Amino acid sequence: MPGALSRRSALSFLGGAMAVAATGGSGWPAAAAAPVSGPGSAPGPASGPASRVDTLIGRMTLEEKVSLLHGAKDPHSLGQAGYTPGVPRLGIPPLRLADGPAGVRVTRRATALPAPVLLASAFDPALAREYGRTIGREGRALGQDVLLSPMVNLIRTPYAGRNFETFGEDPLLASELVAEEVRGIQGEGLIATVKHFALNNQEHERESIDVIVDERTMRETELPGFEAAVRAGAGAVMGAYNKVNGAFACESEPLLTGVLREDWGFDGWVMTDWHAAHSTAAALGAGLDMEMPDGKYFGAALLRSVADGTVPEAEVDRAVGRVLTLMDRFGLLDGNAPPRPGRDPGAGARIALKVATAGGVLLRNERGTLPLTGPAARSIAVVGPAGSIPFLSGGGSAHVVPDHAASPLEAMRERAGKGARVAYALGEDVFGKKLPTAALSPATGLEERKVAAGKTWSYDGTLTVTEADEWTFVLHFSGPPAGRPKVLLDGEELFPFRPGLGEYFTGGFLSAAPDGLAVRRAAVALTAGKHRLKVTAKGGGEGLTFRLRRTTSATRAADVDKAVRAARAAHSVVLFAHEDATEGRDRTTIALPGHQNALIAAVTRANPRTTVVLNTSSCTSMPWLDRTGAVLQMYYPGQEGAAATTALLFGDANPGGRLTQSFPVSDDRHPMAGYPRRYPGVNGRAEYSEGIRVGYRWYDAEGVRPLFPFGHGLSYTTFGYAGLRLRRRGSGLEAVFTVRNTGRRAGAEVAQVYVGPSPDLPLDQAERALAGFRRVHLRPGQARKVTVRVAARTLSAWDSERHGWVLGTGRRTVEVGSSSRDPRLRGQIEVRHGS
Repeated sequence: MPGALSRRSALSFLGGAMAVAATGGSGWPAAAAAPVSGPGSAPGPASGPASRVDTLIGRMTLEEKVSLLHGAKDPHSLGQAGYTPGVPRLGIPPLRLADGPAGVRVTRRATALPAPVLLASAFDPALAREYGRTIGREGRALGQDVLLSPMVNLIRTPYAGRNFETFGEDPLLASELVAEEVRGIQGEGLIATVKHFALNNQEHERESIDVIVDERTMRETELPGFEAAVRAGAGAVMGAYNKVNGAFACESEPLLTGVLREDWGFDGWVMTDWHAAHSTAAALGAGLDMEMPDGKYFGAALLRSVADGTVPEAEVDRAVGRVLTLMDRFGLLDGNAPPRPGRDPGAGARIALKVATAGGVLLRNERGTLPLTGPAARSIAVVGPAGSIPFLSGGGSAHVVPDHAASPLEAMRERAGKGARVAYALGEDVFGKKLPTAALSPATGLEERKVAAGKTWSYDGTLTVTEADEWTFVLHFSGPPAGRPKVLLDGEELFPFRPGLGEYFTGGFLSAAPDGLAVRRAAVALTAGKHRLKVTAKGGGEGLTFRLRRTTSATRAADVDKAVRAARAAHSVVLFAHEDATEGRDRTTIALPGHQNALIAAVTRANPRTTVVLNTSSCTSMPWLDRTGAVLQMYYPGQEGAAATTALLFGDANPGGRLTQSFPVSDDRHPMAGYPRRYPGVNGRAEYSEGIRVGYRWYDAEGVRPLFPFGHGLSYTTFGYAGLRLRRRGSGLEAVFTVRNTGRRAGAEVAQVYVGPSPDLPLDQAERALAGFRRVHLRPGQARKVTVRVAARTLSAWDSERHGWVLGTGRRTVEVGSSSRDPRLRGQIEVRHGS
């Protein structure tokens, strides 16, 4: 459906989408029924809100109305992302809006929860609600009113820089989880904001890329998660930066009015992503209500537009009414909001640990490498910087100031106990080593330089390099990015200031040294001989501390050698590998960054009893896989990541996480590979030509073997499946089967139900699609009957001619198993329209 959409095409976005009730871990969240009381209830009339809101609007000046529709500077900021001032004379309070995909992002301490992708790996909607409750409670305790989360954009490309902030590649899984997280957040009285509406599936050119997508693809892949959040009662929606079929998402009438309001019945407010507004009249008319974080288009420009008749004041009133209605629903207008709770760091830590432990995915485990028991638990070499430095989260809006965070090395030493030997080797130095003074002329050290406030320090000399090599220069500095030292090598600036918000969208691990100094890196190929080095550092108003370091082939080789020696001297090795992702920047490869692949290869040659723990944002290629003993995927595990990782390594907890995204073998074997028009886009356009074949559906359709399939995850025990029975439930179906723990340890299995294509639909369909799931905890020998209901909506496809859902009737194949590529039971059932 290329090009801008007409009003007629707007209707094709919507059509009468039928909402069919679903329960448990299958189907789609039901449409909101009669409203219930409480701040987290689904949209519906509260006690007299219409009259209260109408009265307030009638008493407000135009300037006061407009002040509610755009961000402003908070006079008492807590470091949150956004603020609107309210109208004090009418008792309308201000609103504070905080980022919060993995915890509340303000300048005060908060619980640093695991990344949402790790939460999703637990396949546990009840846990998603607990996760939401934790953020909701802390958000209110920290003085916030609106949470800019959850993010429900699908993982479409493995390179997207924010994959760790969302749930995965499957729309049903995302829908189940986002609905429960929204209920958890709002159940604590914090307004949830589902984002980014819609199709914000990459960071590359995110502020301008035009997503070209057909109606069916959009309806069956990206939009269901947003619909589920709306039906769960989400109070706010954040519009995306990108364009959709020719129009910016924040001024797309087909999306903001057609789909969101007319089709789904959303009655909350829509805000922009930060600086994502592009117009005044067009955006307001399309259904946008609030501009963030300032008022470039919805401030003075809006006042002028009303004055000159370009914008009817009724449209302003409509937007104000949406904001006030939500505020009233949450008790913010009449004083009925419950008192703000106190923070409970202990409760937050317990949920963080529970989520990180439940979501850890054991990808490989050969020769009984894990769990670490007996001799394996008494002689361990820990390798890698993420083993000694806590890796909490990705960068950008996901960063949280934690209450505390131990390193895995600390946790493992404590768990191993007295008499055990837990050695450590760096393996790969990400923060650099001192520049040798002898290489500098004049021989001035560039380590721990301090520049007093108001002073300037400079160095102008020669760096002598003995042989041609790649050097990585690493600059550590205090203070804001704009005040960092200027470093020129042979006249070229090594650390130029990044344009736009690039300086502030930095990773959560590599961008700060252990002592808190900010870090920037620059790799340079140096020839042998002399190079002019010039450094200028200004103390500014508060003084400056900085150091300039480097790594070279020689320093890297020495670090690898130490790691190899440590590996040979130990019974077992736990090697922590990392990849640091952030908002605002996509990855360029799924390979581990730096020289980690070479490090892993060297260590596994020295000791095959090596477990690789992955602290990565998304999928990773593993050319060293066959030489490892085990691989444990922990993503970004939050403040309790060390404890969770240690519990899984030592067998104090049994891994029960499953992949919510397919892991490709390499950069040339995934849905985007070889299709630049799909990703990163050509001439500013990204074409979703893969259609509904997102993630595992593409691997099935193309016959491509993934490195690890969607739903994959191992355990320290084994599970058996038996007795599949299929029966109709109206137009849906029900799968009943038995899961038994056939091993010697207690553990959790994620039973997954997949449904094949309908013979009666003349449409391209997935070979199999996730239709339901259930996480089941079982003791050794215990069996449990599991019932998974599959709603009619899940068995339906979007008909772009009818602009609605059409049931996929006929004989359908149903598979039950432990991943998309591991069916244990199979059956068939006739699907037909029921009463």
